Amino acid sequence: MRHALIMAGGAGTRLWPVSRKARPKQLIPFVGGKSLLEIAFSRMEGLIEPARRYVCAGEAHREIIVSSLEGLSKKQYLGEPVGRDTLSALAFSSAVITRADPEAIIAVFTADHIITPEEDFRDIIDTGCRIVEENPDTLLTFGITPDYPATGFGYLQLGEGYAHGSKVVDRFREKPDLESARSYLAAGSDHYLWNSGMFVWKAATFLDCVHRYEPGVYEGIMNIAEAWEKDDYSDVIKRVYPSLKKISVDYAVMEPASADSGVSVAALPMCLSWIDIGSWPAYGEILEKDEDGNVRSAEKQVLMDCRGSQIVSDEPGHLIAGIGLEDLIVVHTGNATLICRKDRAEDIKKLQAIVQEKLGNDYV
Repeated sequence: MRHALIMAGGAGTRLWPVSRKARPKQLIPFVGGKSLLEIAFSRMEGLIEPARRYVCAGEAHREIIVSSLEGLSKKQYLGEPVGRDTLSALAFSSAVITRADPEAIIAVFTADHIITPEEDFRDIIDTGCRIVEENPDTLLTFGITPDYPATGFGYLQLGEGYAHGSKVVDRFREKPDLESARSYLAAGSDHYLWNSGMFVWKAATFLDCVHRYEPGVYEGIMNIAEAWEKDDYSDVIKRVYPSLKKISVDYAVMEPASADSGVSVAALPMCLSWIDIGSWPAYGEILEKDEDGNVRSAEKQVLMDCRGSQIVSDEPGHLIAGIGLEDLIVVHTGNATLICRKDRAEDIKKLQAIVQEKLGNDYV
């Protein structure tokens, strides 16, 4: 049976100071009054029924997420006591889902994408599920056609054709330098795609890969799954989960699997509009530009002789006024204001860490 898993545990530090630990980016009403998680959950309509949709995120956010998603029960919320990167989250979720459905096919999504048109998205996911149902030893990922030499995304290096329009993944390329990214773009989408971070696999196949490549993580996850819905579950997960190796699924499973003759790794192209809202410039892509290339998400703002800048405020009634700004990001919140050159947006994560080190948790 098909199931959907939405990963919503990201910290969103590159969207600081709006994104905070208590309310990370996926819970903020960024788009038309809806959060990215609400949009991701509703995107499953007509594809996978609510009873088979799961969300994996921090245990601390359980109540706010369950109450905000109509159709999500508490049993469908898979809470992590601490973040241990994507391998642990996916192995934990897969193990729990498999307990209820040993033949489960899981489609994995993240809660920080804007994808249109949604009808095309659902058709592509349906094709991906059929590929895995027909080839249960396959770990399938989805690739996005690059339209600029991005250095903030991983890339999929493609090989021969596989099934239903997919191709074998010869190699996973991590976030490249600019020269490499330009060469990938020049090679074309027949050879390189952006790694979307979305997957489809048979849960049992994925867990078998975890068992072979990361046996320590597998053992810990199986201990947690064995305690699922038992009286000691809370104690077990709090004790075991923080000890799991912190590593991404790409490094731990997808890369070794692409070189393993016992399993197939394939990529299905997604020919649609895909925006990963992982930074302020990415968020700016979904906002309307004025004649000078400025974008704004603030109730009150006045700009004079400004070009290519981004103005954001989450405080109603607060005025942001600018003169002569060029290619700047200005983000205002109740207790913190960020001013940053657009070309330094990737460094906001570092700045947030410095703020926490110097001023504690009040501003993060």
